[in-house]
Amino acid sequence: MSKSCIIFLLVFMTAFSAGAQKYITKTGHIKFYSDGQLEKIEAHNRQVNSVLDFSTGGFVFKVLMKSFEFEKALMQEHFNENYVESDKYPAATFVGKVTNIKDVNLLKDGMYDANVEGKMTMHGVTKDLTEKGTFEVKQGKIIGKAKFNIVVADYKITIPGNVGNNISKTIEITVDITLDKANM
Repeated sequence: MSKSCIIFLLVFMTAFSAGAQKYITKTGHIKFYSDGQLEKIEAHNRQVNSVLDFSTGGFVFKVLMKSFEFEKALMQEHFNENYVESDKYPAATFVGKVTNIKDVNLLKDGMYDANVEGKMTMHGVTKDLTEKGTFEVKQGKIIGKAKFNIVVADYKITIPGNVGNNISKTIEITVDITLDKANM
């Protein structure tokens, strides 16, 4: 894991109150999918870092853009160089809160609705984000899932004119993480 990822996680973990119930992953999964006229574009990132402070609902994600893997190498190259400009904007982050964290019972396995709100930063642009997802408490772990759409123009990601009509302007994001209790 890169030095910046470790520093990011440490800063946010120590920012939460002492004695808090923290859950963490470094192997979360984010998929994005676009169904345009020209072709379907799908990429997976299985190096997603996330921390949940269960006592406050504080929730943090960091996703390295170069860690998205595509079926075709040329798509991956275009994604990093032409669209998200990974060298200039290496990561996307979300800093927010699960607003109904008190509805999740860590002592009882089951499915729980999760309402999440915060700020997502990608491509140098920060936007408010409010989404719904689920938490499944299972054998001491928290499995978080969500599916939502973003408009690429909202994050000042431009699609070159020669393919602009062939690529979807909306991207479907699927989040699937398994958080383990942090040993602090």
